[in-house]
Order: sequence, then structure tokens, then C-alpha cells
Amino acid sequence: MSSPSIDFFAASPVVARRLIGATLLVDGVGGRIVETEAYDREDPASHSFSGLTPRNAAMFGPPAHAYVYRSYGIHWCLNIVCREEGHGAGVLIRAIEPLEGLDVMRQRRGLDDVRLLCAGPGRVGQALGITREHNALPIDAPPFELRPAKGRPHVVSGPRIGISKAMDQPWRFGLEGSPFLSRPFR
Repeated sequence: MSSPSIDFFAASPVVARRLIGATLLVDGVGGRIVETEAYDREDPASHSFSGLTPRNAAMFGPPAHAYVYRSYGIHWCLNIVCREEGHGAGVLIRAIEPLEGLDVMRQRRGLDDVRLLCAGPGRVGQALGITREHNALPIDAPPFELRPAKGRPHVVSGPRIGISKAMDQPWRFGLEGSPFLSRPFR
């Protein structure tokens, strides 16, 4: 199965919804995306809101590339850049249902509970082995593999988590009923 086309990555809230149910692998390790959050340049909660910096430069690059940043100085978080080059929008991968490379993920995370392997953006980064070296790489070429969702998953939405600005934006998307979400939807 092939990766989605560049047109797939047109607008961050739309892309965040479209990615639910897609399969994301990094060096053969990963699973089904079950939770995302959208961020746009005009969004005060976005890393790109204040303009281009060395840290967020990948967000202003071409769509369908990784934007990787360190959260709280501990966790590497993975975003997929969307919109046209120069805009500064992305989709944070918040949770994945682990399907491939479970032993590798368990070793990286130091735990056995499959439900907790990728339930949260920092956990996703650790389980998939995401580092700064992945920043700005295309997600349609190794080490990444992105396969479109099979069928039409039932997607729910709500406010984003862990931000202090634009909290009312319903730009968090998830697979309804998934036990692999970072937090349940209300």
C-alpha cells in the first residue's frame, strides 16, 4: 500500500482527522494512529505562531515531512508537517495502537502493558525510537512508512490537551472507543 499523496496534507485540522486509522511505522516499528492534534501558524498554541526559528524550521518546510521537537527537555515528539511550504502547520501524533515491533517498543519503553506503549506523544516518540535525527525527513520514505487508513474510521474530536492558549479549539482527534488513547474523549 502506498503513502498518501501530497494533496492529502492540505490543512492541519483536516489532516489530523484523516490520519486517524492510518498506519505509521518507523524502521518497521509502529501501528495504527488513534489520536492526533492539529496546529496552525495562526494558532497561538502552535510552535510556528511567532514565526520561523531554528527549532521549528521543519514546520515551515514541505508537507509530508517530520517535525520533531523535545518536550520538557525529556521527550521527543513527532509531528507531520502539512499545508504548503512556508506556512508552518503540523499534526502532533498523540497516540498509536501498537501493532508492529511490539518487542522493540517494550524494550524501549521498559514496560509490558501494550496499552501504555504509545498512549501520549512522548511515549510515541520513545516507543518508535524518534530522535532529532528524524526532524525534517519525508514521511513517505525510509525510515518512515505511512499507510492510509483502511475504511472510514469513526473519528471523535475535542479540545487539545496540555496547552494554555487556544484551548477551546476542537483540534484533538481520536478513534472512537480506542483503548490506546492518551486520554478518553468527553
